[in-house]
Amino acid sequence: MHFGFALIAATLLAACSPVADPPEAEASPAPTRDAAGFPVADRPVAGIVAPEWSSGPDRDAADESGQLIRGLDIRPGMAVADIGAGSGYHTLRLSPAVGPQGVVYAEDIVEAYVSGLRREAERRGLKNVRIVVGTPDDPKLPKASVDRAVMVHMYHEVESPYALLWNLATSLKPGAQVGVIDLDRPIDRHGTPPALLKCEFEAVGYRHIRTAPMTGGVGYLAVFEAPTDRPEPADIKPCDAP
Repeated sequence: MHFGFALIAATLLAACSPVADPPEAEASPAPTRDAAGFPVADRPVAGIVAPEWSSGPDRDAADESGQLIRGLDIRPGMAVADIGAGSGYHTLRLSPAVGPQGVVYAEDIVEAYVSGLRREAERRGLKNVRIVVGTPDDPKLPKASVDRAVMVHMYHEVESPYALLWNLATSLKPGAQVGVIDLDRPIDRHGTPPALLKCEFEAVGYRHIRTAPMTGGVGYLAVFEAPTDRPEPADIKPCDAP
């Protein structure tokens, strides 16, 4: 009798006792490389907010395209890739600079932007403009076809900089140059610190030629030469965030 009561009491006590929480699973560390082996950038990525960086009159007043064309020695007959072309501010100005024997590849990952640019280029009769829809890690340009590539106020929006630069290199001719215009401020404020830009390009094998401020408050122009030898993705050493 007493034994049965004691057993019932013990059972009730066990049912009312707090149950220990299961041990929490440790959070998985963030991946440091993507599926293709490229480093994941140790920095934020600015969102794409518009098809153009600022108004045409502001950029015209600063002669942004003229500074870019002179800074990269863009000449008639060249093939130029406008990476992240957006609404085509520079594409429409690069077209007459390279002339009928040249070509401008207007590339963007947002198809709606370049669709509008295609219509504008057709309206203007610019027969040397080629529209290309790329991906965040590959501009999808023809192999060994580009003399100059430009990235204007968009590098801070690049999600996979090492993969993009590695894939871009396959479209560059030997000795080709890449020009980047951006603002010297943090990436989350829609700019790119020049030291970080230089580090990421050099990590993929590009040679830094020069970086200089542009007039008119439009930022700086950094110029890089195409790699002569690309490292394997797994051998690319990522840059530390500033």
